[in-house]
Amino acid sequence: MTANHAVSPALAELADVCGVATNYVDAHGVRREVSASTLRAVLAAMGVGVGVGGDDDEVGAAERAALDALRIRPWKRVLPPTLVSRQGTAIGCPVHVPRGAIVDVSVRLEGTDVPLVLLPLDEPRVAREVDGLPMERVTLEIPDTVPAGWHCVTAVVEASDSEPLSSECTLLVYPPTIPIPAGLDERRAVGLAAQIYQVRSERSWGVGDLADLGELAGWAGRELGADFVLVNPMHAGEPFVPVGPSPYLPTSRRFASPLYLRPELVPEYAELSRADRQRVDELARTAAAANCADTIDRDNSWAAKLEALRILFAVPLSRSRGECFDSFVEGQQPGILGFATWCALAGEYGPDWSVWPEDLRDPESEAVARYARDHPEEIRFHQWLQWLVSEQRSHAQQDAVGAGMRLGIVHDLAVGVHPTGADAWSLSNSLARGVSVGAPPDVYNQRGQDWSQPPLRPDALAEEGYRPFRDIVRAALRDSGGIRIDHILGLFRLWWIPQGSAPTAGTYVHYDHEAMLGVLALEASRAGAVVVGEDLGTVAPGVRGTLSDLGILGTSVMWFEQANDAPISPENYRRLCMASVTTHDLPPTAGYAELVHVDIREELGQLVGDVDDERRGAAAEVDAFTAAVRERGLLEGGSPEDLVVALHRFVAGSSSLLFAVSVADLVGDRRPVNVPGTSDEYPNWRVPLSGPAGDVVGMEQLRGSGLARRVMGAAGCGQV
Repeated sequence: MTANHAVSPALAELADVCGVATNYVDAHGVRREVSASTLRAVLAAMGVGVGVGGDDDEVGAAERAALDALRIRPWKRVLPPTLVSRQGTAIGCPVHVPRGAIVDVSVRLEGTDVPLVLLPLDEPRVAREVDGLPMERVTLEIPDTVPAGWHCVTAVVEASDSEPLSSECTLLVYPPTIPIPAGLDERRAVGLAAQIYQVRSERSWGVGDLADLGELAGWAGRELGADFVLVNPMHAGEPFVPVGPSPYLPTSRRFASPLYLRPELVPEYAELSRADRQRVDELARTAAAANCADTIDRDNSWAAKLEALRILFAVPLSRSRGECFDSFVEGQQPGILGFATWCALAGEYGPDWSVWPEDLRDPESEAVARYARDHPEEIRFHQWLQWLVSEQRSHAQQDAVGAGMRLGIVHDLAVGVHPTGADAWSLSNSLARGVSVGAPPDVYNQRGQDWSQPPLRPDALAEEGYRPFRDIVRAALRDSGGIRIDHILGLFRLWWIPQGSAPTAGTYVHYDHEAMLGVLALEASRAGAVVVGEDLGTVAPGVRGTLSDLGILGTSVMWFEQANDAPISPENYRRLCMASVTTHDLPPTAGYAELVHVDIREELGQLVGDVDDERRGAAAEVDAFTAAVRERGLLEGGSPEDLVVALHRFVAGSSSLLFAVSVADLVGDRRPVNVPGTSDEYPNWRVPLSGPAGDVVGMEQLRGSGLARRVMGAAGCGQV
């Protein structure tokens, strides 16, 4: 067998050192071995070069050389790139210095100028030779009294034959647990789960927006007694038409999509000239005509909004508004300058930066800096859009809390970003190339999934003190009462797929989950927000316990809560979780009960087994849940809507702290908004909110829905 197929001991050890799995257990409990070609491709994406050609001896030598380089790397730096500690726990800080050198190490605590001097632990120094020089490792103690926060460790090394050398590293100390918001222990929070672009009102521009979100939250809070609205990711998409439909494939996770703006609510609208206001109103009327369309047309909406926003941007800001805008931009630096520059460049050269002129592909190049200097107004325009989104997003949260919601808006954080978008450009040093993120085959997608997103590199995250991830988390937590982490299992490990390979030919890459969760715990605690992790799919042992211990809620979807092909009693659902009957990756409840998902997967060729077997299995599943609610006396009629109500009453029997009800279930919708594993084969993320017969439903019809009140009452909302 050639080296391209066999996994040598050196390659296996190299993969292990880098956190790359050489085998894994699939969704059926079967152990799968990972090929050598996959391991080499994944290692190469992490910057670890190994031979792929030549004979076994040549390839083996390259693997051993790479392994030796990784082993010696820590000895070539004074401090590790990042240290992570749970508050109340002392940890060691390894320091590497030339033999006989004097080293002073201190911690500068966040927000203070007084250094905390560290002392060595009572243990012997470790010595080895590095590039012909004798080196020593001494371990100092970071005491358990260091408070939670982002701190900096500084080491000053003095050797007899050289100038003093200074080195720094990030020290992340995270709280022991994320506090559960007050009151949830006494009374569960029931809320809505909404794809907000679907929830359109008469004044929408063809796409549900932040004004609609505020209206939805106000109605649900005041009239239904709801405590939150969980929304789809509102991350930034393409700045110009065409706009990608998937909210889970954004161009940036650090910034938001101005597609969700309501132009008439921009304060400068009141200052428009008569002609300009007439033009904006005309654009609004034209765009609103699409509110009854059977397809969400983001391009039509964004083209109209973009023209209107250009008109509004030309209105001079008042002194107070100008100061507010300048303060916002300053607080978002340096990231917002890079994002706005990418937007401006995308307008001229297209959104795929990989085909831009070569000197513009590097965000740190002089050519990019010169472009920014030469286009200040265009860059200011895109910064201004982010400011407006921040304002209207804040107003939506105020509407929610003002309506009595205990949490308000809960934002969703996507797994990754578009491979040629803004974050992929500005975070190019942090992302792996030549691979994409996805998922191995499971019972609901038997061919696996490729999400076409470049993953963050574990080693690069550590080198940058986890700041890229921190900034992403902070953006999601801004003006919200909570955050949902899509595929939170990705903070432990992600399925990396080599470019050009099928999803089945990937492997798991492990992350420093303590660091990733530590970032999340610190930032969420400071924001006073609840954190929900979508922990569905193939879950490694110990993961859910780790999340629960840190105060992160899991996810329980009723259809997935089964054992031995029978429904699990909701009394046995986890308490620290957000329960729901369905999710955005499944049809609405009425559609699932009618086996819509089987019909669609058959039509799209997603089934690998016999369709009749699939249909019988799906029908048996629905029958089992129907029998369960009937046995409990929860089913009061024989209509599809009665079953929807009964299933929500069933899940309401759990002790889960949160219960999310899909807005689609409030109107008897049947069609799924997304079919995992598809792109253009199905109109993912473009399906409007519809009634049982497929008729488009707007916010006005939703407010008058009798089914909405029945479902929310069954879910346990106090005001219904």
